Amino acid sequence: MKEEQAQEIFDRFYPERDSLRENLSLHCRQVRGKALEILDALPPEERAKLDNDTVVCGALLHDVGIRLCHAPDIFCFGESPYLCHGLLGAEMLREYGREHGLDLEKFARICERHTGSGLTSSEIEKASLPLPARDFLPETLEEKLVCLADKFFSKSGNMKEKSPEKVYKSMAKFGRDPLKRFEALCGLFHVKTAKE
Repeated sequence: MKEEQAQEIFDRFYPERDSLRENLSLHCRQVRGKALEILDALPPEERAKLDNDTVVCGALLHDVGIRLCHAPDIFCFGESPYLCHGLLGAEMLREYGREHGLDLEKFARICERHTGSGLTSSEIEKASLPLPARDFLPETLEEKLVCLADKFFSKSGNMKEKSPEKVYKSMAKFGRDPLKRFEALCGLFHVKTAKE
């Protein structure tokens, strides 16, 4: 899939030129830009292992499910808890793919695996999170890159890029294992963390 096709899908789910679309579109472009920045800085032999189109389209569609969630501060007035936006986005893309004869599975997986540094079934059960008790960990390089790039931007506040120190502190709040996964993502893509 090319960027133009991802934009068509985005437009299908967000047809209104409203605050939600404007906010989400900015965030997704920021994540796309950060992912490409990280990708471009990789040594050529590592860069060659990733599919550029999957990264770009995955970044543009990773938060497509937020419209179904309740997060009024970012113009979302749905009914589901915000934590469900990745899973809901994945379902939206799979359904769209079935209806239009498209294989959107790799983008659906980016949706459901980008939250935090990924979530494990034990973390979901332990915290009684409103998600099925299964692993939602990024596995492919493209999933991991979009997951990492997403940590540098919020959909609220001034929406400017967060410093590595701020990202590190925010990830540390979730405990040792999520922080270790975040550090592993940084190491994989040669992104400096606050500790370095």
